[in-house]
Amino acid sequence: MLDDIDRSARQVLTGNDRGGYTVPTAGLYPYQWNWDSAFAALGFSTFDANRAWQEIETLFSGQWADGMVPHILFHKQDSSYFPGPEVWGGNGPVPSSGISQPPVATSFARLIYTGDPALSRPRLTALYPSMLAWHRWFMRWRLDNGAVCATHPWEAGRDNSPDWDQAMARIEPLEVGKYERRDTDHVSAKMRPGKEDYDRYIWLVRLGQRLNWNQAELLEANPFRVADPTMTFICLRAARDLLETGQEFGLDVEGLETDIAILEDGAETLWNDTLGCYDSRTVPGTHNNVQSSASFLSWYAGLNDEKQLPRLRRALSSVRYPMASVDSESSEFEELRYWRGPTWAFMNYLIGLGLSEFGLAEADALKESTRSLISKSGFFEYYSPVDGEAAGGGSFAWTAAVWLAWAGRRTEGA
Repeated sequence: MLDDIDRSARQVLTGNDRGGYTVPTAGLYPYQWNWDSAFAALGFSTFDANRAWQEIETLFSGQWADGMVPHILFHKQDSSYFPGPEVWGGNGPVPSSGISQPPVATSFARLIYTGDPALSRPRLTALYPSMLAWHRWFMRWRLDNGAVCATHPWEAGRDNSPDWDQAMARIEPLEVGKYERRDTDHVSAKMRPGKEDYDRYIWLVRLGQRLNWNQAELLEANPFRVADPTMTFICLRAARDLLETGQEFGLDVEGLETDIAILEDGAETLWNDTLGCYDSRTVPGTHNNVQSSASFLSWYAGLNDEKQLPRLRRALSSVRYPMASVDSESSEFEELRYWRGPTWAFMNYLIGLGLSEFGLAEADALKESTRSLISKSGFFEYYSPVDGEAAGGGSFAWTAAVWLAWAGRRTEGA
């Protein structure tokens, strides 16, 4: 049976291949998404390392002159998605959005290299300066007391998480204009962000376009700025991987050790002692009091936090199919609405990878539940943590990749 699922997972990736880049799924997401693409590369690396590197190289082909790697690259126009390139007005060599996403690609490039050093070393060497420039862009434009901020919910990738509610409430989405959402043409509206959220998403996009994505001006004008566990922990992991690669290859590592120390200190500003876990902070403002799956990315970032273990164990045991994207016992929990409750296999992988690197038994439990979930419900975008109901888009690239790279691989002795 596992061999059949492996074949299906490969077919999902090759079916979403558009010639050098992978779409998350046809229709709903018809372009190249930043961290989705990194996962696709990881999946391809299990059976085609050359194609994996091509995926990452295509992603970096859209890097802006200031170092930013956009969260969407619009390689081909597709009317099934809104907002498209004409709304974003990106400034890069490829039509793109004007925001970034967590630099998963940097760390996955390191993982792919360790799996096939002979093929991968020249590809990683060539990409290293671009990855370093991206890191420095985050350090220049996204820090608040050492924690990395999201400047749009889409930048953190957790679109309608309760983490953003306080900052989103500051936005009065006037003059958004008429627009037609296309996501609900493909997926039930009960599984997607509401209209009030979407109005604010588009308001932020139009603000960036008006300012021509000038980071200095946006720093002053944008009312949405949230110090975020997702961004902080993934940027910290990427910085560690850059340093390790740079030292091994004899490349530029100037400032990386200092940056890692800054990010480590910044991560501690996200600790919510009352909640007992890492939590986002609205800037300026206080903690948002949200336990999310992103809270548990601390181990992925290289922080072995015993103080968060009680919350981790509670999150693993509170639902049948962890990790719920929002604490299942909170008032904000909605089991099928995007980032307000559902389980995401790719987040489980990042959490599980970090736990396994510290030798924590919880890693095996999370891997086993994720394997069971995908085996039961297929390669979907996300799932109900309560009963495993499949939700969002189907034939989803990053879920297939997680199966190939992690969930579908038996633990030794299992």
